[in-house]
Amino acid sequence: MKDSEFLKKNERIDQLYSQNIKIIQSPDVFSFSLDAVLLAAFAQMKKSSKIKIMDLCAGNGAIGLFASQKTQGLIDQIEIQSKLADMGNRSIKLNHLEQRMKMYNLDVADTFKEFEKDTYDYVLCNPPYFKNQVESKKNPNAYLAVARHEIKTNLNQVLAISSGLLKMNGKLFLVHRPDRFLEILETLKQNRLAPKRIRLVYPRQHSEANMVLIEAIKDGRPDGIRFVDPLYTYRGKEYSDEVKRLLYGNQ
Repeated sequence: MKDSEFLKKNERIDQLYSQNIKIIQSPDVFSFSLDAVLLAAFAQMKKSSKIKIMDLCAGNGAIGLFASQKTQGLIDQIEIQSKLADMGNRSIKLNHLEQRMKMYNLDVADTFKEFEKDTYDYVLCNPPYFKNQVESKKNPNAYLAVARHEIKTNLNQVLAISSGLLKMNGKLFLVHRPDRFLEILETLKQNRLAPKRIRLVYPRQHSEANMVLIEAIKDGRPDGIRFVDPLYTYRGKEYSDEVKRLLYGNQ
């Protein structure tokens, strides 16, 4: 089957060259961005085919697809927006990963109608970053608004579902905004998730961080948090060497 046969109207195929992963995208809906690449790279997972991974708020499936190259484990994905879930499902087929991955068009709130609690080794999540406040300026594109604002879910729900899915000592890998860092730490604690490894992402040196990557362990000890080396997106006008490697591999 030719790659073009996987596409519907106004869609294209983008590629993460460092992993040879192809992603079906469309300008009509939310597309994956650098935070998806960084989260998948940040996640440290066993390679065993026996592990189970959940990708919450999966969008068009990019994070799970990128993570599939690091492990032979089974990957489930949940996305509430049917158009994005359909694109993700076709990307799974495009990359010949049907035996290890499955996309579910499902509201995060209904997770436990489909999945058992305490059964996952890892949860990956790139949730909506912004609170759904009346005065918040939202994108007129409904797909983008849902992806970016807590319209269909919120931080507490996402972390509660993540905790419920994880086995004891299972790990959550989360990407979010630094301006909500204290709220994230408090909400992790409320949901039996102990932060263990944190990495701040900066656009460039001498600027403020605009992303935070967090690894948390279910029922982990409250001490032992590590802040690892910061990541800089740009060096001058070009991507930094680390970001280039993540996007393009060793060229």
